[in-house]
Amino acid sequence: PFYLDLDKVRSDITDGKDGTPLDLKITVVDATGCAPIKDAAIDVWHCDAGGVYSGFGQAGTGGPGGGQSATDDQTFLRGTQVTDTNGLGQFQTIYPGWYRGRAVHIHMKVHVGGSVVHTGQLFFDDGLTDQVYGSAPYSSRGTPDVRNSADDIYRSAGAASAVLAMTPSGNGYVGDITVGVRRT
Repeated sequence: PFYLDLDKVRSDITDGKDGTPLDLKITVVDATGCAPIKDAAIDVWHCDAGGVYSGFGQAGTGGPGGGQSATDDQTFLRGTQVTDTNGLGQFQTIYPGWYRGRAVHIHMKVHVGGSVVHTGQLFFDDGLTDQVYGSAPYSSRGTPDVRNSADDIYRSAGAASAVLAMTPSGNGYVGDITVGVRRT
C-alpha cells in the first residue's frame, strides 16, 4: 500500500535518517531452477526509526493514513537497484522502525523485463529487533505492538523464510535474503 515508483536508481537510501546501519543484500533467482536473474529491478521502501514513511500523508501515529504531510515530497528509505550477473542488488539503509498494528518489515517489489514478478515484505528476528530497539533513536518509542507471529502478512509471506539472515557488521548489520521469482 505504500509503494512509490522512483525515477532514479540509488543504493544509498538513508537520506541522512538516523538509525542502526543496515547493508541490505537481496539476491533474485529464477524459482524454477535457482539461476540468478541479471538486470532485475528491486524496489524497497520502509519507515524510519520513528515509524514514518516518506512520500505519503501520515496519520498522527506515524503509520499509514491520509492527508498531507511534511514527508509527502520526500523519498527517504526508498530506492531501486538493478541486479548484477549474480542476481544481487544492494542497499545502504537503516534498521526500520515500527508503526502500530504491524511487525517490523521492509516492502519490496521485483521487476523482470518490465513486469512486476514479486511483491512482498522482508522481516526481522524479533529478538534482534528487541536488541536494536534498546538504543537510540528507537528506544524512545518503546517496543513494537505486534510480533512476527501475530502479523498476518508475516504468516502469508512464508513466516521464517521471509526473515532476513542478519550478520553484525561494524555498528550495524548486513541483512541477506534470496528471493525466488517466476519470470512470467
